[in-house]
Amino acid sequence: MSPSEHMDVLAFAPHPDDLELCCGGTLIKLTDAGYRVGLLDLTRGDRGTRGTPEIRLAEAEAARLELGAHCRMNLGFPDLGVDSRNGSQLRTVVEAIRRHRPALVLTSSEHDHHPDHVEAAHLVERATFVAGLSGFEADGAPFRPMSILFYMGRVVFEPRLIIDITDTWDQRVRAASCFQSQFFREKDDPRVTPISEPGFFDDVAARFRHYGNRIGVRYGEPFDLREPFGIADIRALFTKVGP
Repeated sequence: MSPSEHMDVLAFAPHPDDLELCCGGTLIKLTDAGYRVGLLDLTRGDRGTRGTPEIRLAEAEAARLELGAHCRMNLGFPDLGVDSRNGSQLRTVVEAIRRHRPALVLTSSEHDHHPDHVEAAHLVERATFVAGLSGFEADGAPFRPMSILFYMGRVVFEPRLIIDITDTWDQRVRAASCFQSQFFREKDDPRVTPISEPGFFDDVAARFRHYGNRIGVRYGEPFDLREPFGIADIRALFTKVGP
């Protein structure tokens, strides 16, 4: 593995724009802290109401630059066809993990209406485990990330971790706004979708203000974890979040 392939963080998205909407503030904080962050879209989102795969790829690259991520890749899985039991897809994700060897993985939550989001959660979680097995046949040396975080989609859950993103909120909004084809509808366009309505970003802000309020800050991004979140430095107990 060349040094350019190593990532401290690998963030998986079922579709281009999911990362920006769900955990963009956290990704910006990670890149600002000097961590190498890689973004990996599982599909091109070609079954979306608006935009073409080519347009969405261009928008995704513009969003990557706004997030400050080191690289962005697209695995080209079929939109509405992400499948955690598909052996080929599992192997592809395992090879990405082995190639980039991230300590931290982010992916969608299983608590969601969209089947690709649910399947992506199971697929990536399974791949993070399988990637560490020497008996699983895939390219690359066995490797298992230390942690995996599940970001919230449209369906809420009780988070086990909330990250203060107040200082990255404006940049997060700019990153999501790169997806003009998805979030903005011309007045004469009859194709109405929830994400293209004028109040959509106000609704998004309200959600993250709610989770920010839970920890005493302006904006917070919620995450789920499978395992307890431990600390190595006891001084972290004396670092207060919020006022």
